[in-house]
Amino acid sequence: MGYFLARIQQYLTSVGIPASVLRFRQHMGNEMAHYACDCWDAECLTTYGWVEIVGCADRSCFDLNAHATAASTKFVAQQRLATPISREVVEVSLNKAAVGKAFKKEAGKVSAAIGELSDEQKEEMRKQLEGGTYKVTVGETSYEITAAMVTGIKTVTLTEHVREFVPSVIEPSFGIGRILYCILECNFKVRENDEKRTWLDLPPLIAPTKCSVLPLSSNDEFNPYVEQISANLRKLGIPNKVDDSSGAIGRRYARTDEIGIPFGITVDFDTIKLNSVTVRERNTCTQIRVPLDEVAGVVNQLCSDQLSWADASTKYPSFVSQETI
Repeated sequence: MGYFLARIQQYLTSVGIPASVLRFRQHMGNEMAHYACDCWDAECLTTYGWVEIVGCADRSCFDLNAHATAASTKFVAQQRLATPISREVVEVSLNKAAVGKAFKKEAGKVSAAIGELSDEQKEEMRKQLEGGTYKVTVGETSYEITAAMVTGIKTVTLTEHVREFVPSVIEPSFGIGRILYCILECNFKVRENDEKRTWLDLPPLIAPTKCSVLPLSSNDEFNPYVEQISANLRKLGIPNKVDDSSGAIGRRYARTDEIGIPFGITVDFDTIKLNSVTVRERNTCTQIRVPLDEVAGVVNQLCSDQLSWADASTKYPSFVSQETI
């Protein structure tokens, strides 16, 4: 269970839900599902309060045991042992004729119940049968076993070459709609000192569009560079959007911020002169200047967490521009 809870937290934080608004709550006994022996909910603190977004139930072997009981068939997995294991068990041999005569159609259930007794219970049966009877309970009914129904109780050594076990099941259940809402609420932000400028702080991992390509103006000389950059990004599997609409570059940056695009590449007049472009990071609004033939690879590394923005800012020269809206 602990492994699954850790993986659930890892997933939720990776898609943009901060650990500071996450908690795990264990179900109390009076709210536990009938099939579960343990259950935990991952909850997120929202404007509506704490909301369950993931449930994780330890169903143990409830389902397979239920099928086995209904079908009177074993549902087990087998593991071949590298080294055989020898162990002593107490074995009860029954007089099937006497058991059948005494319990008739219930004889099979009684025999099965005796076979499922622990070694300690079988030893107790031996002692009680020496001077009387032994009672076996099946469901809510008790059956009296006499010495005539048992031909022997002895300790034998069994050598196991294969281990049989009933697999257990951990069942995580993700509320996709609730998770999506929490992602949007947790990542909707407002620029400091400018409440009209909102932005969506989506991690690059889940941002539908990971990079925008923006020509500084409608100058036709920019078009080949824009097409080349967009094609290079597509080759690396990076979803990108070209915004060549009219308007100030700052306004276009703001539009891409509002829909959560984490990075923006701008083609400007220095692109023609120096064969380089600027890369802008959404959260900090800072920019660096990157050679044209490297920019697609740099964005790919940024989107896949192979390169942090801090490291990229150290490697490439910064670029300062006025984001006028």
